[in-house]
Amino acid sequence: MELRTVVATVESGEQDTVLKVLQVYNREKSQCFTFNDEEREERKKMAQLLIKFLERELQPSCQVTCLESIRILSRDKHCLDPFTTKEGLKTLSRHAGIDYSEELIREVPDLDVILESLKCLCNIVFSSARAQELTAEARLVVGLAKRVKLYNERSLPHEVKFFDLRLLFLLTALRVDVRQQLAQELRGVSLMTDTLELTLGAKWMDPYEVAADEGLLPPLPRLETERAMEILKVLFNITFDSSKREVDEEDAALYRHLGALLRHCLMISADGEDRTEEFHSHTVNLLGNLPLKCLDVLLTPKVRPGSLEYMGVNMDAVSILLDFLERRLDRGHKLKESLTPVLNLLTESARVHRQTRKFLKAKVLPPLRDVRNRPEVGNSLRNKLVRLMTHIDTDVKHCAAEFLFVLCKESVSRFVKYTGYGNAAGLLAARGLMAGGREEGEYSEDEDTDTEEYKEAKPNINPVTGRVEEKLPNPMEGMTEEQKEYEAMKLVNMFDKLSREQVIQPMGITPSGNLAPMENAIRDMADERSSSDSELGLD
Repeated sequence: MELRTVVATVESGEQDTVLKVLQVYNREKSQCFTFNDEEREERKKMAQLLIKFLERELQPSCQVTCLESIRILSRDKHCLDPFTTKEGLKTLSRHAGIDYSEELIREVPDLDVILESLKCLCNIVFSSARAQELTAEARLVVGLAKRVKLYNERSLPHEVKFFDLRLLFLLTALRVDVRQQLAQELRGVSLMTDTLELTLGAKWMDPYEVAADEGLLPPLPRLETERAMEILKVLFNITFDSSKREVDEEDAALYRHLGALLRHCLMISADGEDRTEEFHSHTVNLLGNLPLKCLDVLLTPKVRPGSLEYMGVNMDAVSILLDFLERRLDRGHKLKESLTPVLNLLTESARVHRQTRKFLKAKVLPPLRDVRNRPEVGNSLRNKLVRLMTHIDTDVKHCAAEFLFVLCKESVSRFVKYTGYGNAAGLLAARGLMAGGREEGEYSEDEDTDTEEYKEAKPNINPVTGRVEEKLPNPMEGMTEEQKEYEAMKLVNMFDKLSREQVIQPMGITPSGNLAPMENAIRDMADERSSSDSELGLD
């Protein structure tokens, strides 16, 4: 159907005729996501007419059809102006049942109207900064939060709940002020945690342990999984800075309650492997936002038959996180987005919980036996992580190195033993530990256990490559002292030329363990020696 015909019919305003024409238009354009530039002005005019038409007293069927047309038009980012006005957004939010004014939220009885309006708002808010600003000013988040709070009392269909949560996610993702409003004024963490608990159908065995029916955890149904993931995304937005600040006892109890639910999310599967992976990914992202002291709920459940026990502690959740990490490593896709959250989570958990660190070290860095291959060669988890230590992406490289460093109790000698000095150099340089030593940290004093294979091979291991190297012939064998001196000076002159031409910059290690240009490092060492001599009263 010609667009000008549709526009002319809508302009006439006769409800039955408009309904028939829009139904035909919607069928034809239901799968249309690209639009002809030549008809842009016609679409804008149609959008204006539809918003005005929607403000009239219409039958629900006509409202739904009109909203379906608006949803189709809202896919065109160049035709959003008629929808991104105070009046246009108020009309849509009123039909969605989330128009907030003082303490009044007008109810729209027809659920199909609510659903189509929510879909329109999601499209418009996602694509328009102006719409994001106006919805924040209109406090739509208040209307959404009030409806979410009623999920336990009202029987709403899945799709309405889903698009409520999707719109809430978009608003909190795109507007910092809405994020803060939901988190603080509307107590969003408590609200969304209760909603997650309701969605999961969780029943509690202990204060921080969700019960399983006869020890079994059935997969979460598809619709509940979809809603749970939207809730996890909203919670991620509003807890983004929680791990970086101190929390009082009340907030700590709330975050522990949430953490226990997230542990339950890790323990259950969804509908299919891909959906389970996505569900667990959102769970891991959110766990990384929790205050560090609240991560102890991952280890709180009692050891039961079938549980993985280590040092008297239930390690089921940590084991699942480690399996999740290895799957992401094997997939090798978008490593920064897929790996850094779980690596950071495991690193911080290992840093603050001794049992977690020792369990992870036993799995990732077992006592060394293979000293013939480089640490980065092979298919063990250690090999895969060491390979990441020289990854092109700085964040990935840093996270992998930091994880292994913490498992080594931040001991330089132990870190070099498992990774090789060449792989370890980046983190050691960044930490000022090139000269060795150990970072300050609360670690036990237990010693690393060496295998007989490692003890036997240790004198022959090249610390740079981390493996036993074949002894190479001495290139200076048979040379006279004059020839050796000539070759040495030749090498010095080559380095000097490269340095003067700024092809390379010779570096040295300062007394503090940091890398610095050679002349600076020599000067610092001389200053320190001079200072030491002065303290000893030497001239």
